[in-house]
Amino acid sequence: MNSEKPWLKQYPAGVPQDIDLAHYGSLVEMFEESFKSYPNRIAIESMGHSWTYRQLDQLSKNFAAYLQTLDLEPGARIALMFPNVTEYLVAMVGSLRAGCVVVNINPLYTSRELEHQLKDSGASVLVMLETFAHIYQDIALQVSLKQVVVSSLGELLSFKGLLINLVARHFKKIVPSWNFDHITFRAALKIGESHAFVTPQMRIDAIAFLQYTGGTTGISKGAVLLHRNILANVIQIETWLEPGLQKVSVDQLVFLCALPLTHIFALTACAVLGMRKGGRLILVANPRDIDGFIKLLMRHPDIHVFPGVNTLFHALIHRPEFAKVKLPNLLVTIGGGMAVLKKTADLWHKLTGVPIAQGYGLSETSPVVCVNTPLIEKFTGYIGLPVPGTDVVILDDDGVELPFGQAGEICIKGPQVMAGYWNQPAETRNAMTSDGYFKSGDIGIMNSDGYVQIVDRKKDMVVVAGFKVFPSEIEEVLSHLPGVKECAVIGAPHRKLGEIVKAYIVKSDRHLTEAKVTQYCKEQMTSYKRPRKIIFVDDLPKSNVGKILRRALRDL
Repeated sequence: MNSEKPWLKQYPAGVPQDIDLAHYGSLVEMFEESFKSYPNRIAIESMGHSWTYRQLDQLSKNFAAYLQTLDLEPGARIALMFPNVTEYLVAMVGSLRAGCVVVNINPLYTSRELEHQLKDSGASVLVMLETFAHIYQDIALQVSLKQVVVSSLGELLSFKGLLINLVARHFKKIVPSWNFDHITFRAALKIGESHAFVTPQMRIDAIAFLQYTGGTTGISKGAVLLHRNILANVIQIETWLEPGLQKVSVDQLVFLCALPLTHIFALTACAVLGMRKGGRLILVANPRDIDGFIKLLMRHPDIHVFPGVNTLFHALIHRPEFAKVKLPNLLVTIGGGMAVLKKTADLWHKLTGVPIAQGYGLSETSPVVCVNTPLIEKFTGYIGLPVPGTDVVILDDDGVELPFGQAGEICIKGPQVMAGYWNQPAETRNAMTSDGYFKSGDIGIMNSDGYVQIVDRKKDMVVVAGFKVFPSEIEEVLSHLPGVKECAVIGAPHRKLGEIVKAYIVKSDRHLTEAKVTQYCKEQMTSYKRPRKIIFVDDLPKSNVGKILRRALRDL
């Protein structure tokens, strides 16, 4: 398909059409190259403390050696349930170095969701922060694990760590009581330190991650991501960003890690890419604490790369204090995870001087498929061009490729596409076309230059009396109405029309009324697109990355 590949003509100078993976035999080789090349550089900053690449090398090797003492089978699954703290990176890199498979677990999961993922993945070990231990305790008797490793917030710190733990447990009371057999993270590292680490044989086609889909469209499934998939996507992102990074001379890139590293966007674009570049990763454990987040930004004017989602950008720019934040070294702001609204993007550009380069990806594609070049001068509304080595086609419901400018399902082929869904061969077959393209479930349009625009999720589309309505379009229009802070649109059943549009709105102005919204929509949209039901709410359900969950609204 798509023999034209018009996007290749739009590539910035210096960006190759394809990538070469011949240099690496595994992700571990990439990490170890950075440990060797940048031993004295600061790798991580977290909670006022820093760790060098040499320290991360040693700590992760100790954790890998500890896992080897558990007599696990090759490719054993290690489940990690952490916010953005140093222990996550130590355990993630250590698990891969031991030849294990990392199962990232959303730290916002309920006991039921945690139980499903542990059982579905067949995890042997769970490594978690004590803040979430009570969640595991509820289902501890229902799952079979060889070991549970529990870390405290101050585990890897010295005296300051004791103080952090004291505040967390007894003053902020963010650690509910729990009690089950476990080993502490520090004890595991000590055991590993006393055992000789044996480097296992690594294969580029071995599984690196089971990355579970967010479950926004049904039961969460494990995308099988090979070392090859993640390596490919990191190199694709790196080559794509290079023209923008060459604009200035930087001794060490600084990556802001505000999105959860257990989410595929931050895992690849922050953690793995950051380490590949020998960068400094600034970890934000709780980005929902906007006041604390803004204070952190004020302390770090040296940030170069700022990946985020629309809800995070929106929350920051609507705080008066954010106007005091200066980011003179900011080279690129990457928007992903969900659609970036133009209103948000324009204000972000005005306040920071840097446009949001919107991108697009999925758990199943490691994740990046398309992204705008960091050389853009303003927000484009497009999700950009397919990255090197990637082929994108727009197909209709019968699998026929559509002409430029027509909306259809975005389908992807490239080295970053998953090997399949874990233990779900039928789901894997259903997700692929007969000629090997992954069916994203997203509706998009490609123009004649190869730029792709997202229309909406296929399953979120509302059909009103036979007319297709895309919720993201309605949300974009509603976001420009004064008094609307946030909004989400879904379909609701209707006896005559099949479905009608239903809008949930969070107010920023208490004087906003249903009548005002209705009148505004009447002026802005044709009749079948207008919300027939308008519900004002205090907040909207969101995933751990800040993505608004329309499914949760439908479940109401």
